[in-house]
Amino acid sequence: MKISGKQLELVDRQIKRILNSGNYYSEVYKKAGITGVSSAEDFEKIPFTDKADLRNAYPLGIQAVPDEEVVRIHSSSGTTGKPVIIPYTAKDVKDWAVMFARCYEIAGITAKDRIHITPGYGLWTAGIGFQAGCELLGAMAIPMGPGNTEKQLQMMIDLKSTVLCATSSYALLLAEEINKRGLRDKICLKKGVIGSERWSEAKRNYIAKELGIELYDIYGLTEIYGPGIGINCPDQTGMHIFDDYLYTEIVDPVTGEVLPDGEEGEIVITTLVKEGAPLIRFRTHDLSRIIPGECSCGRSYPRLDTIRGRSDDMFKIHGVNMFPSQVEEILGMVDGVSSEYKIDLAHDKVKNKEIIMITAEADGRVDFLTAGEELKKLFKSRLNVTPKVTIVSLNTLPRSEKKTQRVFDHRDE
Repeated sequence: MKISGKQLELVDRQIKRILNSGNYYSEVYKKAGITGVSSAEDFEKIPFTDKADLRNAYPLGIQAVPDEEVVRIHSSSGTTGKPVIIPYTAKDVKDWAVMFARCYEIAGITAKDRIHITPGYGLWTAGIGFQAGCELLGAMAIPMGPGNTEKQLQMMIDLKSTVLCATSSYALLLAEEINKRGLRDKICLKKGVIGSERWSEAKRNYIAKELGIELYDIYGLTEIYGPGIGINCPDQTGMHIFDDYLYTEIVDPVTGEVLPDGEEGEIVITTLVKEGAPLIRFRTHDLSRIIPGECSCGRSYPRLDTIRGRSDDMFKIHGVNMFPSQVEEILGMVDGVSSEYKIDLAHDKVKNKEIIMITAEADGRVDFLTAGEELKKLFKSRLNVTPKVTIVSLNTLPRSEKKTQRVFDHRDE
């Protein structure tokens, strides 16, 4: 998907704004001799940027407008280093709400709906984005935030919430609680808008079945507005990304080579009109592909396939590169094994070898020993790795109200 003439004009305008701002990227572009773009070839010569640059510019080195134009900041969690701080102008906040309302509309959500919002509020971009889009749409926002499952269920029943907004981890927890308490007939949910983390087909099917709802993947990240920059349509043929606000590329995560539509690689996003913190060719580390051709729904927005994982989620064991998504795929091949799992990586000092241990849940009708042996064979045949496998009962592993950590590396302990 080549960059269009209109998108090039917007990128050229962004570069000139950045150069005039004197921010972190203005120095990067000056040193690289970048003054603007007039062709796709010019555009592809612009260096990539990533989260490390944003941390180097902490706290507000990427701000491209005067302080008096900044109306809000958001931030990443900062769990793996300095947090990333993103300033927003009034236009940025409005543009984000417009995109989010568009997401709801694509999912068939209307002003008649009651939208139950469980993602977190505060510096994180989630809750407030879901709410702003909801209010712009004209629907009823129920801004619960995360946690207090007892209160969540009470409000969901009493207010007759029709749409659930959540991470897949929290949607799973709510589905399990509703199932356990026999509340299915008391809830009025029809749709779920799920984001923040990738999720397996098994988890998707369980949540949809137990809650009796249609599920929609919403996409976004803190650095690029937040969630709400793209969503599945009812035809479920990929996530439509709003190319009037963003230009999306897929690149080889190792070489940086731009890949043709249909090939899987790393998502790179350019913000076309963002004012507070414009980013050009930002490496998201999310892995997907641009789906070629037009969507059967008739919308012309380009489509991203399901997020397969993150390039920085990769871990190496016995010399083999592995991703959590590969583990999820194999777990889904064994009947009765659920989508919930944990990976522990360790080093056996006595035998001087690495160990991978996988703990997975299964329902009561499954023979745990047989399921474990079947999983070992699948890992050996498909990934040439033989893990230690432990099968446990459903609801044994901890549940999360936000994102669930899957991989625990103890090799450096």
